Amino acid sequence: MSLRRVGFVPLLAVSLVLAAGKFFPSPVCAGIGFQPVSPEELKMTSEPLAPGAPAIILYRQVDRDDRNWGTNFEDNYYRIKILNDDGRKYANIEIPFVKDFTEVAHIQARTIKPDGSVVDFDGKVFESEIVKAGRSKFMARTFTLPAVEPGCIIEYSYTLEMRGARAFHWTVLEPQWVVSEPLFTKSAHFSLTPFSEANSRLRWTDQNLPPGARTKEGPGHVIRMEASNVPAFQTEESMPPPNQLKSRVDFFYDFRVTETRPDKYWKQVGTQQNERLESFVGRRKPMEEAVAQIVIPNDPPEVKLRKIYDRVQQMRNISFELQRTQQEVKREKEKVDENAEEVWKRGYGNKWQLDWLFLALVRAAGFEAYGCWVSSRDEYFFSPDTMQSGHLNRSAVLVKLNGRDLYFAPGAEFAPFGLLSWSETGTPALRLDKDGGTWIKTPLPASSESRVERKAALKLSNTGDLEGKLTMTYAGLEAMYHRIDMLHSDEIARKKFLEDRVKNQIPVAAEVELTNQPDWNASETPLVAEFDLKIPGWASNAGKRVIIPAAVFTAGEKHTFEHANRIHPIYVEYPYEKDDDITIELPAGWQVGSLPKNQEKDAHVVGYSRGVENGKDGVQLTRKLKVDFMLLEAKYYPALRSFYELVRTGDEEQIVLQPATASASN
Repeated sequence: MSLRRVGFVPLLAVSLVLAAGKFFPSPVCAGIGFQPVSPEELKMTSEPLAPGAPAIILYRQVDRDDRNWGTNFEDNYYRIKILNDDGRKYANIEIPFVKDFTEVAHIQARTIKPDGSVVDFDGKVFESEIVKAGRSKFMARTFTLPAVEPGCIIEYSYTLEMRGARAFHWTVLEPQWVVSEPLFTKSAHFSLTPFSEANSRLRWTDQNLPPGARTKEGPGHVIRMEASNVPAFQTEESMPPPNQLKSRVDFFYDFRVTETRPDKYWKQVGTQQNERLESFVGRRKPMEEAVAQIVIPNDPPEVKLRKIYDRVQQMRNISFELQRTQQEVKREKEKVDENAEEVWKRGYGNKWQLDWLFLALVRAAGFEAYGCWVSSRDEYFFSPDTMQSGHLNRSAVLVKLNGRDLYFAPGAEFAPFGLLSWSETGTPALRLDKDGGTWIKTPLPASSESRVERKAALKLSNTGDLEGKLTMTYAGLEAMYHRIDMLHSDEIARKKFLEDRVKNQIPVAAEVELTNQPDWNASETPLVAEFDLKIPGWASNAGKRVIIPAAVFTAGEKHTFEHANRIHPIYVEYPYEKDDDITIELPAGWQVGSLPKNQEKDAHVVGYSRGVENGKDGVQLTRKLKVDFMLLEAKYYPALRSFYELVRTGDEEQIVLQPATASASN
């Protein structure tokens, strides 16, 4: 299991037959037609620059047209050579898009056999949901090319339509050329025809471009780039976000900022954002009246802060709702210049409105507090040098309390007091003020703030089965993300989710049944789940003796960092701890014959301990695993790999049990 947080629960794919080209009328981009096939491409059996590759991309083309505001199109074309049987899987095509923001249209595809004959794609395309985040659905159009075998060439093209000017303000949909692909790319061509208006400016930055690739602006302000012999992108467990490491060019439209030097650029951005924030915070007196409804004058400062935080977090948060009333939708479309007072009276708001309402309230309560625009590290590691203000896409509030800087985001669903979402920790943020703001770095939480605790009282039967009660406690970010993942799920799905989490941590088949009703709606309290647990055949015979493992929940580390070599840095989303406390009652007439030595290793950023104690009625197993870092350079991988080898060795040690009569005779 990777060190990264287990992602969103798999969702049922919804199949929908779609006719290619049916979705929209002809776009501004005319589309990319199929290219002539050369005899050399048909005869190709390997690529010297990609030895052993199952397939390679012979040619790729991306043409984006942003000229017409609100109807932006991107044409994509791929030609792939299948080199061996393993390469046939690349005939299964998946085209991702974001529902309600983008659409995939005008799909064309065909297979070219080694003899040059053509088998056209039949046009059957399916739609499936990849993942759901808040109110946005990440979808995919999928299809399979026919008659694919080694030596074939497959090619396909499609148009991606961006819906509405709103796309430009959502960083996921900003123009971007991702040059790296899972396959070696022999040749690729990119173009962008930008939106042009007097008050707009197009900026771009590049990263890890292959030799010879250079972004150029040509006639008509069209941006172009050619790349060749691009290595296949390799993925590894617990690596930084792929887009951070891939060869790419990021584009950003700036409509209000004219400065070109980073220091002046951010001063202008910070000044503008602070003016908007102060306008939203609004008048102080209404907020003081609101605070009087939440706290009492003699409350200690931290109590006041907690009361205000809890009150804001209890308000309706429309950022995480699947449906809203027609009046609410109309209000958003009208883009009324609201302020904190109006949000307070209305009783609901979106994420950033609730964050800024909290700021207005804590200031009215007498705290020194600042609004912050924070960069998210779920897709990239932000740097101010890029001058892309759109990547400061999360809001947070910094409050000074007893000499400490505390960070809050009550608009984040299920966020505990004083804890930001994982992607907003350990990352640059712009703390706003009238002078243009100050760059800060949000704190990374300690591993102790996000824990998984497993406490079990189990009994070993004469047949070797292990059975009893298990209590799982998820705290901090661990609880927050389980609640977010299951936000719109029913009780059946939530029950299965928690049961599967337990099963996935046990290295053999187990029977797990949830027996309580966890609190899915709280943010401050841990998520506690209770189970009936049975592990058939946990004990194994060794002559007249029986052996059992010295740890139970070990599957998560069983295959972690087994590979000898490492390319990318090691990255975890957030530090965490796993703590186990398990008692095993032995069958009547059995006792401990021998115990393994206790293990303990403190490697500073990681730690492990495993203990076994002989009690009156059985044995007590304790285990603790700590991961207390976010990013490590690849040069530290050998040490980290050795640490996990020690973890596996400790987990695999065994307890020897024997009948009391055998012990007496010995």
